[in-house]
Amino acid sequence: MIWLAFAILTAFFESLKDVISKHSLKLVDEYVVAFLSQAFAVVFLLPVLGIVGIPEIQPDYWRALAIGGSINVVSFLLYIKAIKLADLSLTVPLVTLTPLFLLVTSPLIAHEFPNGADAIGVFCIVIGSYVLNLREKHKGYFAPLQALFTNPGSRLMLVVAALWSITAAFDKVGVMSSSPFFWCVSLFSFIALGMLPIALLRSRTPISKITPQLPKLASIGLMFAIAVGCQMLAVGMTAVTQVIAVKRMSALISVILGHFLFKEDGLRERLLGAAIMVSGVVIMTVF
Repeated sequence: MIWLAFAILTAFFESLKDVISKHSLKLVDEYVVAFLSQAFAVVFLLPVLGIVGIPEIQPDYWRALAIGGSINVVSFLLYIKAIKLADLSLTVPLVTLTPLFLLVTSPLIAHEFPNGADAIGVFCIVIGSYVLNLREKHKGYFAPLQALFTNPGSRLMLVVAALWSITAAFDKVGVMSSSPFFWCVSLFSFIALGMLPIALLRSRTPISKITPQLPKLASIGLMFAIAVGCQMLAVGMTAVTQVIAVKRMSALISVILGHFLFKEDGLRERLLGAAIMVSGVVIMTVF
């Protein structure tokens, strides 16, 4: 069960990455955080790549990187904007909605079709997303679901979940055409390069404010790198589906950290909602 420990560490460092990102967003804008976090992640991962080695690259790798990487540039920027605009405990759990969108994208892109476990998992995810905004129920029975679309941060994270359901197919092609670790390094590098011109053109944070924050921004990249390392170690010991299911526990950790570190309200319903959503992901992933 050593894989489980690495998978839990993956979830923990994923959540810690989000916490540091949200704190950094108080001092620099989302463009700086998006670019430098990916750039520093590559810096920390490259030495490991030198040890692991570069695999044989298949032709499909380049297409997957170009298309999947381009979509990920957009989705990662929206992800950072989402946690800037709304509570961690409200936005991060919505990433678990990706399997819901996969029910549409998988048959179209990967020709993979849902089964009975998928239906149960989707039901749990929908119920969990309702519970997540249960405090809005006094405005009407459908208000908790409407809040997903009216809250700016939640709305952006819904778009991220939808985009990730598309990139999942390209991630699979990229991994099969190279190796899991090499694909992660490639993807982070592509996102960093894609974010560079956007950051240069759109960022309004002066260099004088960015420089003092470099250690904190570097720590976001380090959390990324550690999470990827732990995930790859776990994948080497068990099925990737099990690792991803445990990785989604980051939603629960983010709810707890958001409450205690940022004084976010609604711990009880958001923790329960996130737990129900994660259980839905586990059902869809494992069974």
